[in-house]
Amino acid sequence: MTKPAKCISVDEARQLQDNWVNTRAVEIERAQGSVDTREFFYTVDELQEYLDYVKDLSKKQKIDSPGIRIYFAAHDSSLDDKATVFLAPTMGDTVHSNNNYDIEALNSSSGGWPPKNY
Repeated sequence: MTKPAKCISVDEARQLQDNWVNTRAVEIERAQGSVDTREFFYTVDELQEYLDYVKDLSKKQKIDSPGIRIYFAAHDSSLDDKATVFLAPTMGDTVHSNNNYDIEALNSSSGGWPPKNY
């Protein structure tokens, strides 16, 4: 299998993470009064299962090329008030595609604690 076209190097990934930590994480920590989660874990099997689910239901809706949008989110303060992400299917494969609200989003990731730097 060939490497996907949009892969980035380890150095590029580290720089992106550093940029986020040095800008946004500082403000989030100030606002929250504590460090927040900033990385999330899914197994490859969990992601593949969800992608297969989205592809299958999209095909039944005659959507040939769905996309996945990743949203930042936060748990309710009555739970643990930490950040999370969820994956939401779209009705097409461009950034301008509408969300597909007929297919459920995926959450239930595990946030690393304490957060791990890349």
